[in-house]
Amino acid sequence: MESLQVTRLLSWKSFLNTAAKAGTTRFRATTQLGFPPLSKKATKNGFLMIRRSFTNASTGSGSSSGGTDAVSGNISSHDSSSPPVEDEKDENKPGYLLGQEKDGSGLVIGFHFIPPSGDHEVIDSSKDIDGYGVKKIEDVEGEDKAQTRVSYNIVFVTAEAAPYSKTGGLGDVCGSLPVALAARGHRVMVVSPRYFNGTAADENFTLAKDLGCCMKICCFGGEQEIAFFHEYREGVDWVFVDHPSYHRPGNPYGDINGAFGDNQFRYTLLCYAACEAPLVLPLGGFTYGEKCIFLVNDWHAGLVPVLLASKYRPHGVYKDARSILVIHNLSHQGVEPAATYKNLGLPSEWYGALEWVFPTWARTHALDTGEAVNVLKGAIVTADRLLTVSKGYSWEITTVEGGYGLHEILSSRKSVLNGITNGIDITEWNPSSDEHIASHYSIDDLSGKVQCKIALQKELGLPIRPDCPLIGFIGRLDYQKGIDLIRLAAPEILADDIQFVMLGSGDPQFESWMRDTEATYKDKYRGWVGFNVPISHRITAGCDILLMPSRFEPCGLNQLYAMRYGTIPVVHATGGLRDTVENFNPFAREGRGEGTGWSFLPLSEESMLTALRFAIRTYREHKSSWEGLMRRGMEKDYTWENAAIQYEQVFEWASIDPPYIH
Repeated sequence: MESLQVTRLLSWKSFLNTAAKAGTTRFRATTQLGFPPLSKKATKNGFLMIRRSFTNASTGSGSSSGGTDAVSGNISSHDSSSPPVEDEKDENKPGYLLGQEKDGSGLVIGFHFIPPSGDHEVIDSSKDIDGYGVKKIEDVEGEDKAQTRVSYNIVFVTAEAAPYSKTGGLGDVCGSLPVALAARGHRVMVVSPRYFNGTAADENFTLAKDLGCCMKICCFGGEQEIAFFHEYREGVDWVFVDHPSYHRPGNPYGDINGAFGDNQFRYTLLCYAACEAPLVLPLGGFTYGEKCIFLVNDWHAGLVPVLLASKYRPHGVYKDARSILVIHNLSHQGVEPAATYKNLGLPSEWYGALEWVFPTWARTHALDTGEAVNVLKGAIVTADRLLTVSKGYSWEITTVEGGYGLHEILSSRKSVLNGITNGIDITEWNPSSDEHIASHYSIDDLSGKVQCKIALQKELGLPIRPDCPLIGFIGRLDYQKGIDLIRLAAPEILADDIQFVMLGSGDPQFESWMRDTEATYKDKYRGWVGFNVPISHRITAGCDILLMPSRFEPCGLNQLYAMRYGTIPVVHATGGLRDTVENFNPFAREGRGEGTGWSFLPLSEESMLTALRFAIRTYREHKSSWEGLMRRGMEKDYTWENAAIQYEQVFEWASIDPPYIH
C-alpha cells in the first residue's frame, strides 16, 4: 500500500474530506479529535501522531489487528527536547506528524502533515473542496512555498475605481486590490457606476462594451432601468452600471454646489445591480454564480449586505455567499430622513437595521425627532465581517472620539472586525523608474535624490540649496488634514533656515492663506493651489521631510509614497499613520538606530513643532542616521500583493462562519 502525503496546510474539515476520498487509505475521525488527550503516547514533540491501518482496497479488510482504522491523539505542549514516546506494539507502523497552526489568540486552527520518510504518493484532492472556488493542489517541495489554497469568486462593489473614477484613496484601493487578487488566482469582478461628466475622464470608459443586458429595479416608487457595460483588463472583470443619474458634470458625489441631492437613489441602484450581476452576467462565458464574496466599500455599497439578508437568502439565493464591509472613512455614513426608507425597496420589518436617531444636540430644532436611516449602520449590523484600511483605524472607530456615533455597534462586533493596511502601486511609485522625476535612484544608490531636490527647487523658483532641509505637504486643504495647525505654526516653522512646499486644494480660506504666505516668504515657501500628479511625484522625491498632521487618517498613502522615495514622514500618531511610521530611536540596535520617521502626540502646535525640530536637527547634524532612516523606509513592503494575502485570510474566516440571518 502506498503512503499518503499531503504537504499543504489543511483545516480539519478539508483534512477529513481528503482522507475520506483516498481510495487506498481509510481514516475514522473520533469526536475527541483535537480535544483533551486520548493518549499521551500518541504525541511526539508537540505534534499529533496519526496511525494508519493497511487496507485492501478491493475487500476493505485490514491487516492490522481487528481490521480497524484509528485517528487518535492530542495536541501536546511537550518541550521539543523531550524524547518521542510511541506505543511499542505500533512502533513499526507508518504514521504522520501534524505540526500545529495557531491564530493570534493561540487557538489551534489547522495542522501541517509531515509524512515519514520513504516513497510517497500525492493524493489529488482538487475535487474535494467545500468553499467558493477550486482548491489548488500543487507538488510543494518545501514548507516555505506559500500558495493560494482556495480561489474565490470576489465581487467588489464601489462608488469609484481607478483609473475609471477616482477622488481619493477609495479609488486607489478598488483599482489596485482587485488586480492583485486576480493575480493570485481568484476570479474578480468590480461593479461601479459608469460616470460621464463631459470631461476627458469620460475616455476611461471607451473600451467598456455594452453587454446588452438591461434590467428593471423596483425602488423609489417605480421601475428603474439600468444597463451593464464590461471591460476585461488585467485579469479582472470591470462591470459598469449605466443609468442617466450617473451622467452629469462634477465628481462622483457632487459639484461646485455641494453633494448631489439624489445620492441615496444613485447608490441604491448600484447596490441592486451589484447583487444581480453575479447571477445574470455571463462574463467569459459563464456567470459568477451564488458562491461569492462581496467586498462592499463604504456607505455607497452598504445596502448590499442588507439586500442579501432581506431579499435573497429568504428565498434560498446567495445562501452560501458572504459579505465583507470595508470602511475607508467612517465619517461618511449615507444618512437620510427616515421617510426615505420606503424608497429603498426593503421589507418593512427590516427598518430596524437602518434605523438611526440623532442625539438631541445634533437635531435641527426643538420639534425634530432626529429619526433617520443610516445605510452604513445597516451594513455594519448585517455584513458577515468588517474591515478597515489599517489596524489602528479598526480600534479608533470603536472609541467615542473616532466612532461618529457608531462606536457602540462597532464595539459589539469586535470579534469580526479587523484592519489591513492598504498597499501602493509600486510600479507607478518607484524612484528607480518614475517618469515624472528628474533623476532616478534606489536604496543601493541614493545619489539621484539630491538631483531631484535641486530640480524641484529650480522648478518652483526657490533658491537652489541642496543642504537646506526641504519640507513638503501634499493633501486636501481641510480640517481633517490638520491644515489649520500648519497655518498656526507656519511663522515659527519659516523662522528656521528651511524651505517649505505645499500642494493641495480645498477650503478657499486655506488656498488664500497659501498664496499670502508665498508672497510673504518668497525665498522659503511655495504653495501650489490645485492638484497635479507629476508635481506630487516631484515633491515626494525632492523633499527631505513630509509633514502629515492629520486629525484622523484611516490609512494614508502619502507617508507610504514618501518612505518608498526615501523622504522622512513626520506625522500625527493616528490611524494608519501610527501603524506605518515607526518612531526614530537613534540608540536602538547598538547605536545603529531604528525607525522610519517621527510621530507626535497630542495633536498640537507645540508637539508638531517639536517633532519637526528633531527631524531638521537630525538631517543637519547626523547624516549617517538620516541615511539609515531613508533606507529603512525604502525597505518596507507595502505592496498590494502583501495586502491581498491578508485579505485572503479574512475570506477564509468569513467562509467558516454561517452567513448573517435575521
